[in-house]
Amino acid sequence: MANSFYITTPIYYINDVPHLGHGYTEVAADFIARFKRLQGFDVTFLTGTDEHGQKIAQAAEAKGVKPKEWADEIVPRWHEAWKALDISYDDFIRTTEARHEKPVQTFVQELYDRGEIYLGSYEGLYCVGCEAFKSPDELIDGKCPLHPTREIEHVKEENYFFRLSKYAERLIDLWESDERSVMPEVRRNEVLGKVRQGLDDLSMSRISFEWGIPIPWDSKHVIYVWIDALLNYITAAGYASDEARFNRIWPVDVHLIGKDILWFHSVIWPAMLMALDVPVPKTVYAHGFLLVGGAKMSKSSLTGISPQDLTETFGSDGYRYYFLREVSFGQDGTFSWESMVARYNSDLANDYGNLASRVLNMAGRYLGGAVPRTPADDELDEADRRLIDAYDQAFTGMEAALDGLSPTEALKAAWTFVRKANSYVEEVAPWALAKDESQHRRLEVVLYNLAESLRLIALLTFPATPRASQELWRRLGIDGELDRAAFATDGVWGGLPAGSKTTKGDALFPRLDDDQK
Repeated sequence: MANSFYITTPIYYINDVPHLGHGYTEVAADFIARFKRLQGFDVTFLTGTDEHGQKIAQAAEAKGVKPKEWADEIVPRWHEAWKALDISYDDFIRTTEARHEKPVQTFVQELYDRGEIYLGSYEGLYCVGCEAFKSPDELIDGKCPLHPTREIEHVKEENYFFRLSKYAERLIDLWESDERSVMPEVRRNEVLGKVRQGLDDLSMSRISFEWGIPIPWDSKHVIYVWIDALLNYITAAGYASDEARFNRIWPVDVHLIGKDILWFHSVIWPAMLMALDVPVPKTVYAHGFLLVGGAKMSKSSLTGISPQDLTETFGSDGYRYYFLREVSFGQDGTFSWESMVARYNSDLANDYGNLASRVLNMAGRYLGGAVPRTPADDELDEADRRLIDAYDQAFTGMEAALDGLSPTEALKAAWTFVRKANSYVEEVAPWALAKDESQHRRLEVVLYNLAESLRLIALLTFPATPRASQELWRRLGIDGELDRAAFATDGVWGGLPAGSKTTKGDALFPRLDDDQK
């Protein structure tokens, strides 16, 4: 059986529809999942929606419907967004599903039975937007910096508490002994510094509203939405419902999240698991924020721009490639319409699309569209060998980048081969060879190398541009789906079958006008 690889995104609040920030996380996770499948891993890619809590109840009330009705109305919008972006998730969990709610109660009951939960009272500040308690020093002018338009609520109520404070030293030991426990390093150091100042116990129930999972031993309390939400990662994996499946895929390899929810995932979540002797996540990777700039965009905030607003112009491949390549993964990044057009035209229309068009046109013109026989080793010259070496180096670079969970660096590595293939065209000049009948076999060798380069470029770029990559394989006359390919067998130079029939087709990435909107 292939090695298991389990990757998750956050489950997203459904108080509103998906925006670019959600799409950024989702596309990055999808890139990693697709690459790991190509490496031969048995991948489980989980995403979903967070449907409990005060924020959801308020959004539903504003619409004049019950929270579950609101959830059922909004969740299809998330499915539509991920379909538009070609997200290849294996599971989509909703926290209102029985497969989630029942195991959550089982987990919390076990914490209570072990003495990890006690009854107390809480008085303090609460941000409904974050669904989190806040200390005064976290506020700016009395407002949450992430939700400055919302009023901070003063809460005083009876709560159950989780003994979070007792796990501070164990958490510090984890982070200090395992550099990959939290990534990138700046985030790990940030969490370490904060926990070294000490931890308070965590209020893990609410009594002031009803929209949540009831505490099993005290039904007037509902489980704090973040406790409920974090548990999705194990309930979807089979915790308390499918022991064999849970043992096969847990612990998770990567929780991919935004840096704004790092505390919940790197402190509260592993502490809860430690309390029940459940293995902790291998890696929590917190990427940066996605910011919007550029005067030509008609909307000015992430919540005002949906993924579909951009896929109408750039397609899902253009959208995916831009955010993976333009924004240095792990850091904050800025989006603008102008930079998206420039990146699309430079990398996709020119480097990738133009290469495909030239090679397929020459194969059709000079060889009738038929792929020639694979060159023997003694038919290769230094230019050919440099091209093959460039592929090997690009593939090695991609694997190293993915080991460090960096789609950005992986695509940089892939593009070294794309650009090398373009320069090879100029170096060997197939159009000149075609004028000399005595150079016919050399022309065949060159065009085989170029067609094989296209095949391997399609394979390398599939995690970022699945539609164009699949279409390029089809134009190369290759049967089968790329999502069933594997680097071990399909990533070896010389795999393009002789006699395959190529077709030209329209531009894979039609060039965009700078002012196209």
